[in-house]
Amino acid sequence: MIRMLALKSVDSSGGSLVVVPDFVRRIDEVESFVKTKMTMMQVHVDVVDKKIKSEVGGLRRELSDKIEENVGVVNHRFEKLDSKSEMLEKKLGELGAVEFFSKEYLDKIIDDLMNVKRGDNGDMEVTLDDIIMTTRCILLKEIQRLGRVDYALSSGGAMIVRHSEPFIIGKVRRWFRKISLTTVYRDSEKMLKPSFKESSQCFPLKGNSGFVQIRLRTTIIPEAITLEHVDKAVGYDRSNAPKNCQVYGWHQGHDADIGVETGKMFLLAQFSYDLEKSDAKTFNVLDSVGSGLVDTVRLDFTSNHGSPSHTCIYRLQFHGHEPTSVSMLATQS
Repeated sequence: MIRMLALKSVDSSGGSLVVVPDFVRRIDEVESFVKTKMTMMQVHVDVVDKKIKSEVGGLRRELSDKIEENVGVVNHRFEKLDSKSEMLEKKLGELGAVEFFSKEYLDKIIDDLMNVKRGDNGDMEVTLDDIIMTTRCILLKEIQRLGRVDYALSSGGAMIVRHSEPFIIGKVRRWFRKISLTTVYRDSEKMLKPSFKESSQCFPLKGNSGFVQIRLRTTIIPEAITLEHVDKAVGYDRSNAPKNCQVYGWHQGHDADIGVETGKMFLLAQFSYDLEKSDAKTFNVLDSVGSGLVDTVRLDFTSNHGSPSHTCIYRLQFHGHEPTSVSMLATQS
């Protein structure tokens, strides 16, 4: 190309065409140099391109390996998070099953506190500190008990199957409604629900002795029984609290008639409910119970704290753990 441009330039000037050997040689050298440099540049470009592709491929493989390596860690952490979420959801469900302080309940606390203060100190006013202290104590006690499973909770499937004669007065008779022909009253379920020890939120049984029979939500190996009564901060008359109690249990089988006792009854615990101590008291079952299975329990009380007319049961809880061996259930069945 360079040679053609040079020759064209000479011809266009009108001069004669003179070929100079040295000039042609130099032109050839330049062309050869340019071709060589272009070839070298192309080789360098190819090398750089291959190197870039190799580096990119290596980075991709390294990144892919790191991603795969971390996927297992992330999945493991997500599994732990899911497990914690399930535990949190369960706890929130337990909290959701509890009816927390409503306006009506707070009004009731204030009324009860006023009655207590009038009885003790004349016409003293109920302060905000009194309300806060009382509600805080009640709430803390309920929260502390959330860590132990209650197999007699009605919302979990437990139910009252029998009880002694209820205490009914006049118009209040309509407040009680029978569930079935086994003379179980609908309001008896109050004994299997959280009440926050609100005064009068109990099930009254006639006289100073009686019984309550409960079908647990499932078969368990019993460990302890919790009996609750109204807190002395809101209950000005607690003479209707049960006193001397015996608790029995047996395995009846959930296919059996709930009103018929078919299992062998055995003593779980025997205790005296002391009003001067905590309003909710937990009693461990006797060592002789061992690993016996129960799905039905019965509380018998033979006395109360002074009321001749009736005895109030605020809440009954039964604690334990479910058997892990299928053979244990088969043996009891």
